[in-house]
Amino acid sequence: MAIKVTMPRLSDTMTEGTVATWLKKVGDKISEGDILAEIETDKATMEFESFNEGTLLHIGIQAGETAPVDSLLAIIGNEGEDISALLAGGDAPAAEAPKAEAAPAAEVKTETAAPAKAAAVLPKGVVVVTMPRLSDTMTEGTVATWLKKVGDAVAEGDILAEIETDKATMEFESFNEGTLLYIGIQEGNTAPVDSLLAIIGPAGTDISGIAENYTAGGAATASAPATEEKAAPAAEKATEATADTSSNGGRILASPLAKKIASDKGIQLTQVKGSGENGRIVKSDIENFTPSAQTQPAATSAAKPQEATAPAAPKVFVPAGEVFTEEIKNSQMRKIIAKRLAESLFTAPHYNLVIEVSMDEAMGARATINTVPDTKVSFNDMVIKACALALKKHPKINSQWKEDAIIINHHVNIGVAVAVEDGLVVPVLKFTDAMSLSQIGASVRDLAGRAKNKKLGPQEMEGSTFTVSNLGMFGITEFNSIINQPNSAILSVGAIVEKPVVKNGQIVVGNTMMLSLACDHRTIDGATGAQFLQTLKQYIESPVTMLA
Repeated sequence: MAIKVTMPRLSDTMTEGTVATWLKKVGDKISEGDILAEIETDKATMEFESFNEGTLLHIGIQAGETAPVDSLLAIIGNEGEDISALLAGGDAPAAEAPKAEAAPAAEVKTETAAPAKAAAVLPKGVVVVTMPRLSDTMTEGTVATWLKKVGDAVAEGDILAEIETDKATMEFESFNEGTLLYIGIQEGNTAPVDSLLAIIGPAGTDISGIAENYTAGGAATASAPATEEKAAPAAEKATEATADTSSNGGRILASPLAKKIASDKGIQLTQVKGSGENGRIVKSDIENFTPSAQTQPAATSAAKPQEATAPAAPKVFVPAGEVFTEEIKNSQMRKIIAKRLAESLFTAPHYNLVIEVSMDEAMGARATINTVPDTKVSFNDMVIKACALALKKHPKINSQWKEDAIIINHHVNIGVAVAVEDGLVVPVLKFTDAMSLSQIGASVRDLAGRAKNKKLGPQEMEGSTFTVSNLGMFGITEFNSIINQPNSAILSVGAIVEKPVVKNGQIVVGNTMMLSLACDHRTIDGATGAQFLQTLKQYIESPVTMLA
């Protein structure tokens, strides 16, 4: 069913926007996460990302044109669908919420505008900063850390705080100068979008009464006429605490579109100099980049998933002979994990197929591969590579269910489940089938390391077509996973076990591993899943065949 996409409201003061460039044209296929256009505001040009799938049926605002917030920007729906009623002004259905993946602030809403800025009389130079809306589905945010305290001088570009969404912690950047006069949401507290977060202004300014004039929704209770103040756009206040990290540990800020183009061209962001605000890398920097002869070192410093250890839990005194309980507040991530897994288990008819594979040849191959200097390949990397190749031979496994059709993905994007302190995230290896074992190994280590530090960007956790979950490093020999929708299947990988096996009629010592494939019976029949596992077994038991 067709969905209306409207001009987003990118800042508290924005009333209209200009379409700088359309990156899609009418008739193009749109996937969730694709960049539709670049929208120009008063402070920046931002990428506009789609949270819906389908075909671009209509463009309402041409490149170079300016239109008010909430004007019809585009219509996305099924190919050939009749949209005459929508163009005539009929109501469009509400856009489907993105599957609980938090998006960068520049990836903005397609529904209603945020509440208006508080109508309160503000002293000269004072700016009220509110909780930003960092994704289409975000209704509240948690302040993970304040990096400034009341009384500190704040310069434009300084990071004020880190804001926690459901899947990522985002840096909250100031676009105003002055002194931090007031903090409205303390560390660890959660508040609705547009709640009073902070007040910035000249040192010594009397701000008494301003905080009281703001309600939880960001609206003012004062009846005095408003003084127009330039608030920092919510979409600009948050920069992803992600993307890439330079060799000296400093963060590299880059727009989502720049990252996508860099990934497609194989360009390391650490080699690119940004021309945007605060050194942010933008699209033109990637397009104009000329690689130097210097080779970028592989990202080997990231934490290894197998070696990372969780911090020791603090000891709690338990009185002898007394009932004692402890209540731990659910994080945004834990709430979303609970919601999505419950939806998956109770909407998709799961069944599991289990197979045992011999790992003797894989162990020998891995030992040989790791003798190559600066190369580190794990068994998990070999399983991921084998899955990618097997999915190309069995595309029905690489599918997703829709009420009116089954979508077969002919590209392979494998999600790798990573355990973090608050739960589980699934960073995605894009076009995994085209990656070598060493590239898979380096990418997994990098993504897993940043996932544990909550430094992954939302776009790095979107678009998976299949998922791999490995608990072998914890000694788990066999388990069943819940499907990571909209995927149709997830592979559970157990530990390698040394045990007696029969080879050529003789009982010998062998190394085996259990694989369990959870399938959605709506899209994958039992025989189809079994054939996939047979192909996967052949690749793993004879790794040289992955080179064929």
